[in-house]
Amino acid sequence: MDSFFTSDFFIHNRLALRQLFASDAPMVFTANSLLQRNSDIPYTFRQDSSFWYLTGLNLPGSLLVMHKDTDVLILPELTPIDEVFGAPANLAEISNVSGISDIRYMKEGLKWTQAQIKTVQQAGILTASPVFSAHNGFYSNPARRSLVRKLRSVNPDIDLLDLRQHLMKMRMIKQVPELAAIKKAVDITVSTLQAVEQQLATYTHEYQIEADLTHGYRSSGASGHAFSPIVAGGKNTCHLHYERNNDSLKNSSIIYIDTGAEVENYSADVTRTYILKKPAKRELAVIAAVADVARFAQANLKPGITLRENEKAVEDYMGEKLMELGLITSVNRESVRKYYTHACSHYLGLDTHDTGDYDAPLEPNMVLTVEPGIYIPEEGIGVRIEDDVLITPTGIDVLSSSLPMF
Repeated sequence: MDSFFTSDFFIHNRLALRQLFASDAPMVFTANSLLQRNSDIPYTFRQDSSFWYLTGLNLPGSLLVMHKDTDVLILPELTPIDEVFGAPANLAEISNVSGISDIRYMKEGLKWTQAQIKTVQQAGILTASPVFSAHNGFYSNPARRSLVRKLRSVNPDIDLLDLRQHLMKMRMIKQVPELAAIKKAVDITVSTLQAVEQQLATYTHEYQIEADLTHGYRSSGASGHAFSPIVAGGKNTCHLHYERNNDSLKNSSIIYIDTGAEVENYSADVTRTYILKKPAKRELAVIAAVADVARFAQANLKPGITLRENEKAVEDYMGEKLMELGLITSVNRESVRKYYTHACSHYLGLDTHDTGDYDAPLEPNMVLTVEPGIYIPEEGIGVRIEDDVLITPTGIDVLSSSLPMF
């Protein structure tokens, strides 16, 4: 599959960042580091999304320095192990992808960078995340923290300015190639789910569905999964981010699949709740209620509204549905959130939960999800329906509309 992205895209992004930053201070960005999986094996590499957005490169351990009108790409030095087991960097190809002609290896590149940093009072960086995210339950990639230490070792008094807000503002509005990549990812996800649906009666375990999702994505041109898929049957549907995908489906009458293909680092994110065998009337009623809320949420979305405002409207409407189901007796945040435990929408792009301002009015060419859900642990019923939508000048285009809600 030909790439949707040329060097013009990355050159444009660097120029746009310069205009937003409006400073002569150098900007320094780091690629992600490789992380150990076990012994001498690293985890499969995934690039820092903002670094890729500025360079188009999936090289670990690299640096981008933007200073005045100069862009310098700094690559790790080749080690003897790289010479034997790896592949030497193709500098011409790297330049062609990124639009950067000044490419240096780390020893020379760091010497040049240090000379720039020593003489300035400020530099722009992407601030590092905490070492451990308690909310997500994982450790962050150490590359940004390492960069901060290196910069301060050269210039202890330097004021490091956080560029994350600038990149967020840029990444919220999707450009033509980004939309093409997202649409391709959604199309592959939809066609794969359609193929899985045709075979639902043949599956005996959740992992069989996960395997067919992987096969469908890779055989259709996606790089793989945008995130670990959720294949949850029976009582597992009550766990929002269930990822074990190992249980038998023998006693499950419903299942939901939350999944998305990844195309050139851009994500799809689609969820459908399927009926495996004759469902109870209660299960059908919950599925119908979630679909009704999803249609309501989609109808609300248009330029000018904020995701925070839409969330409040969805919460109120969800409350009415929960009352109809007999789950609550009055509509208030505490009662509604007992059964509707997550937000309806998030931004979608280079990250599945993409960077974005939830208090900013929506604008055309933003892409987001609509994913209401109802989870009733005491009844062993969980239902989620999720679509990917593009904000248009007049409303939305549902990118996953060819997949019926249920």
